[in-house]
Amino acid sequence: MEKYHVLVVEDDKEIRDGIEIFLKNQGYKVSKAADGVEGLEVIGKEEIHLAIVDVMMPRMDGIHMVMELRHHHDFPVIMLSAKSEEVDKIMGLNMGADDYVTKPFTPLELIARVNSHLRRYKRFLDMAEKKQEDNGKVHILGGLELNEETVELKVDGELVKITPMEFKILLLLMKHPGRVFSADEIYERIWNEKAVNSDTIMVHVRNIREKIEVNPKEPKYLKVVWGVGYKMEKQ
Repeated sequence: MEKYHVLVVEDDKEIRDGIEIFLKNQGYKVSKAADGVEGLEVIGKEEIHLAIVDVMMPRMDGIHMVMELRHHHDFPVIMLSAKSEEVDKIMGLNMGADDYVTKPFTPLELIARVNSHLRRYKRFLDMAEKKQEDNGKVHILGGLELNEETVELKVDGELVKITPMEFKILLLLMKHPGRVFSADEIYERIWNEKAVNSDTIMVHVRNIREKIEVNPKEPKYLKVVWGVGYKMEKQ
């Protein structure tokens, strides 16, 4: 069985550790966090396939954490809450959660939900992979979708206007996620001539960031590697 990575975000240490034991017994890899801030830090560093998130937590609650992570991630989220009121359930699910478990819950109930959502998520990933294989002209990276045939960029499903030059730069970087390109190399590949004034690349990169990043000052996708160049972060 493929080892899926589950994140448990819960401020109660006993519950957090208890869930971890049951998940590990099922063969899952587990990361833990005590609040939404820690949870988002883990997501920024690790590849997570499913998150179990408590609603009421200090610093950042589960609702705000899920709203934040949904900007860039589509893995399943199961919310935990001590409250059973319908308004809580609706609020949680509307903010991007996939399921809801009310405390106290049995470990078997939670594991069954986890297994079910991961099966569904695997089918979703397989379909996305097949779509990309069927159409090598569509490049997907996180919430970005770049279509070579229609020369269109979608960010989280929304069409975003982009200039031909921005499109070419983004296409080059998205085709090689994780690889760092110097400004000179980008210039030479896009303009097909020796780099004379690669400062223009910096301007284009700034404009691209404004269009694809939630917070251009803290980019998730288009990163600067200081003194070297630019890269698209693997998602």
